Amino acid sequence: MTLREKLNAAVKDAMRAREPRKVSTLRLILASVKDRDIVRRTEADERDDDVIISEIMTRMIKQRQDSITAYEEGGRLELAEKEREEIAVIEGFLPRQLGDDEILAACKAVVEELEATSLKDIGRCMAVLKERYAGKMDFSKASKQIKALLSQ
Repeated sequence: MTLREKLNAAVKDAMRAREPRKVSTLRLILASVKDRDIVRRTEADERDDDVIISEIMTRMIKQRQDSITAYEEGGRLELAEKEREEIAVIEGFLPRQLGDDEILAACKAVVEELEATSLKDIGRCMAVLKERYAGKMDFSKASKQIKALLSQ
């Protein structure tokens, strides 16, 4: 069962269970996926559909995390809580994310494998990481780790 099929089934299940917040979050995901499908028609994007949907959901989580920070700074705790609930729904469909230690280990392995020695090699290292760990890693953390490793 593809990720798209799981999302569609989850919308139906949430509607039957009368969970309006979950339904709205899942519909937002599906709307973003449909927008991406429209853009993909004109591009030559050969990646797997599940990888693209995972990237969309990861981006949605980051947007919600930024919103949580803004809401908490503004004293809007009820809206921050709503965003946390949406993150929980979205994370339920993503593969397990690598922890900080696992990210560091993956970064070290790629740096050694590519024999990267300077900051100019960051792009090559990140390309390999994105290829191997698409949807499973926070690449902003990985980029910081790569920079730290190469600047030593």
